[in-house]
Amino acid sequence: MRNKRISLLVVGALLAGAMHVYAQTKMPPAWQSSLVQVTEEGKLVYHPDEEGNVIPDFSRVGYHHGDRSIPVTAVTKTIEPLRGDNYAHIQQAIDELSALPLDGQGHRATLLLKRGIYEVSKTLQIKADGIVIRGEGSNSNETRLIATFRERNALIRISGEGQPSEVSGSRVKIRDRFVPVGTHKMVVEGGGRVFSRGDRVMVYRPATDNWIHDLKMDQIEERRGTRQWKAAEYNLAFEREVTQVKGDTIWIDNPVVMQMEEKYGGGEVYRYTFDGRISEVGVENLCLESVYNDYEDLNHAWIGVQVDKAENCWIQHVTSRYFAYSCVSLEHFAKNVTVLDCRMLELKGLITGGYRYSFNNNGQQNLFMNCQATEGRHDFVTGARTLGPNVFYNCTAFQTYADIGPHHRWSCGTLYDNIYTDGEINVQDRGKMGSGHGWAGVNQVLWNCRMKSGAIQNPWVSGKNYSIGTKGVKREGANKGRPEGVWEGQGETNVFPRSLYQAQLQARLSYDLKTMTK
Repeated sequence: MRNKRISLLVVGALLAGAMHVYAQTKMPPAWQSSLVQVTEEGKLVYHPDEEGNVIPDFSRVGYHHGDRSIPVTAVTKTIEPLRGDNYAHIQQAIDELSALPLDGQGHRATLLLKRGIYEVSKTLQIKADGIVIRGEGSNSNETRLIATFRERNALIRISGEGQPSEVSGSRVKIRDRFVPVGTHKMVVEGGGRVFSRGDRVMVYRPATDNWIHDLKMDQIEERRGTRQWKAAEYNLAFEREVTQVKGDTIWIDNPVVMQMEEKYGGGEVYRYTFDGRISEVGVENLCLESVYNDYEDLNHAWIGVQVDKAENCWIQHVTSRYFAYSCVSLEHFAKNVTVLDCRMLELKGLITGGYRYSFNNNGQQNLFMNCQATEGRHDFVTGARTLGPNVFYNCTAFQTYADIGPHHRWSCGTLYDNIYTDGEINVQDRGKMGSGHGWAGVNQVLWNCRMKSGAIQNPWVSGKNYSIGTKGVKREGANKGRPEGVWEGQGETNVFPRSLYQAQLQARLSYDLKTMTK
């Protein structure tokens, strides 16, 4: 397969700059992976493995795929804190603004919460497009919302309604016998007779009994509560958009992040709609807290901000304290959400089981950037069947009690880029852990991370996992005898490019600009 090349003058200039710095300061020379490299001409080059798979392009994640900046919206309504419960005070303002018309950019209204303390007795619900809740700062002496309820709920919940609905008659088979990781194109039955540019599609990868067997997930060591994997539970539907159609070949906006093989059922593509999903919702500049009784209290607020059935949304400059689960939790139907400059501090809950997941992602094409966590267990984590690409970039975790990484049951296509933790980062077969977590993920990429230690393992079939430029001790993992993942540049101090996500983003934006000006 020919190398995938993307013009990248910016990164080329950075490479030249890195060489100049080396010459002046005697720093170690820039080290590059054999899998993704920047040439002296400034091109980002991907080298395929023996099956044709390449490291995916992770740049099309977050708010509007990273093509737009998070908007600065004008304030529509301002409120100040009341003595006692502020639930009705805030919720009525949200509901009032939700009845206003949308503008041409999909924005409706911005609610400003003035500095002060707002006690809140119930979950605040945002159910309409284009609503922004903004405070005057995320420190405890600025705009501070305190969840006083004793339930395992979110303080703020953003959610539309419904679920994806397949367009009748649009499902067709992928004709390629093998679709590699990293590709943006595939040959499908019907091609241009079925699909057009701009169509929203699901790239569907069915599971089969023989795939489960070859993955050895029907052979998990038994203990009380263990559930062997069933094929019907692992049919995967990746949300994509058609960008080009030529004959029977279609191109999609985000890459394939799990290889599809004829022997394991191949793949299909179909159009879908999602009536009721909302967009353009933001939460900004707030300090969110929960009341609690003691360090391991479980009967109090669970999550700072929860998002589901929403896309092209953002949470930025939010500090959460004392919750039992997370600062931000993106659920299964959360897509293209950016979580920026947020902090999860001093979690309160048991140090075991399903508690203390500081920044949790179960959705698709989401970006967590510049986030911090303390006293968590799984600080930057994905759940079962989390479908990428997804990115955690430039995030830190300290006083950790467990590990970062995909948590269980086959997360596909996540980049952990410049993650710094005093704990572990693991991508492994978790086997009988939990109720039979098994293989936590595939096509998971660690890039220039720093950790205490970690295990990176390859599943028996259907892909690889990568540790590139990781600083930390390599360990065997919870279950011995599994194939070792791809390790390159362990302990390297001058990994180049420093950030894969940033290099890919600059490469794409540079390429798009060059294409537009031709």
